Amino acid sequence: MERHGFGQTHEVTNQTPPLADYNLFASDVALCAAVERDGAQWHREALLRHGAALTTPDTLVLAELANRHTPELVTHSPRGERIDALEFHPAWHALLTLLRREGLHALPFSDPRSGAMAARCAGYFMHAQIESGSLCPLTMTFASIPVLQREPALFATLREPLYTREHDARDVPLTQKRSAMIGMGMTEKQGGSDVRSNQTRAHALDGAGGRGGAYRLIGHKWFFSAPQCDAHLVLARTDTHEGLSCFFVPRFAPDGSKNAVQIQRLKDKLGNRSNASSEVEFLDAYGVMIGDEGRGVPTIIEMANYTRLDCVIGSAALMRAALVQAIHHARHRSAFGRHLAEQPLMRNVLADLALESEAATVLFMRLARAFEDSADASSATSAERAWRRIVTPAAKYWICKRALEFTGEAMEVWGGNGYVETGPMARFYREAPVNSIWEGSGNVMCLDVLRAMEREPQAAQALFAAWQEVARAHPALGAALARLAAALNGPAEQREASARRIAQQIVLIAQATLLAQHAPADVADAFIATRLADGCGESGRVYGTLPATFDHAAIVERAFAA
Repeated sequence: MERHGFGQTHEVTNQTPPLADYNLFASDVALCAAVERDGAQWHREALLRHGAALTTPDTLVLAELANRHTPELVTHSPRGERIDALEFHPAWHALLTLLRREGLHALPFSDPRSGAMAARCAGYFMHAQIESGSLCPLTMTFASIPVLQREPALFATLREPLYTREHDARDVPLTQKRSAMIGMGMTEKQGGSDVRSNQTRAHALDGAGGRGGAYRLIGHKWFFSAPQCDAHLVLARTDTHEGLSCFFVPRFAPDGSKNAVQIQRLKDKLGNRSNASSEVEFLDAYGVMIGDEGRGVPTIIEMANYTRLDCVIGSAALMRAALVQAIHHARHRSAFGRHLAEQPLMRNVLADLALESEAATVLFMRLARAFEDSADASSATSAERAWRRIVTPAAKYWICKRALEFTGEAMEVWGGNGYVETGPMARFYREAPVNSIWEGSGNVMCLDVLRAMEREPQAAQALFAAWQEVARAHPALGAALARLAAALNGPAEQREASARRIAQQIVLIAQATLLAQHAPADVADAFIATRLADGCGESGRVYGTLPATFDHAAIVERAFAA
């Protein structure tokens, strides 16, 4: 009789090895080309070093640990004092240390040289492929800098802790810290995206008031992002102006006591679980007005513009991460006598995903250039303003939407192994919806696109003229531009009802023109034929439907040659 040792019923074969120790930067042809194209070649060695460091087994386990051991709120000390402390797993702080070391929280501001925005966005893109939650406080810190720079006296006290590349995890007053993180609190229970319905009140202290004045805040915030941050920018109404004003609310009051921002609870979120999000009450919390009184929304919208760019990058990164995992799996897993990657239908799926991922990559890198070139509004060209003001919200809508379907399709490539929490695909899938919801939902973004085009018609015209030049060599692209122009010339109510379709077409045309300019002809032609040509449904809603005439294997090989 044949005997078996305990637990040895079979030999494990045909299982894909973990993907590790590859270079996120060197293996991404489209990203490497964009970094060089956008003047960030001086940062190449740093990106190569960071790209290798992020995929070591030690770093990969940090992402898993930070999401498994989620932050905890400790409301009181053992003596009964209200402390509202946040406890994070050490992996969280290790990830933030990596991020600050690379300068991803401030690079274009702390080192304002040509290509700095592209360099920062490329590094952010790579980190987001490994772990997303740690990017939330970093994004808000980055986006707060241009707002705070307009307050010279306040910024003078913040410049060093904002720019430093050290992560200081201590929960102590800013005057004692080596580094600072800034968060945001805009939405309230009754309003959500409609921040103009906010009810939080701000009362001037000692008769002082107006810009730079001290206030006490009473009210609440329904989503208070990253409550462990050293300060938050929040919106409230003063006694002397019904319009919303913007306030800098530190975690500690000037006397060194914990500011009266009481954390009610942490949000139990679908994804982004390594990061803390909260509900808070302001109980006479100390704050300083930044910007002009009653102009809080325009003041903080500058911050939102940068965070929206990061939403695009973060979603593009999830797509890239899921694509690479899918290709790696297909190259190692066999079924019906062949590796999955050798089977024509699977190659079609992977090639279609690769097209979508590269299009997202070239788009966010082009937006990065626009943010750098249009930082000075007085000298920015109309076309650069259009990329920043019109294409950014459209991209935030479309790329974030596509990430949901994309990660689901990539998970299916893995089969049942993709659906369990022991691998990365489930985390990618749970992470995908947040960028579509945060910083303006899809409808808000699409309506913002229409408003931007109405307010800056010259910028829109300059953008369309540039696209038309590229479209001369691509009839399907030219026809798509004509259809978009017709939709924009319709009655106002029809334009609003079609806002999602308009935003979608803006992004697809933007991606198509970029690929036509910067990608191999096969890649650009396949994208245009399946996203913009007649009869393609204008979006390619189901992946794996590329015409058989394209070289699917070559597209997949370009996407990930590691």
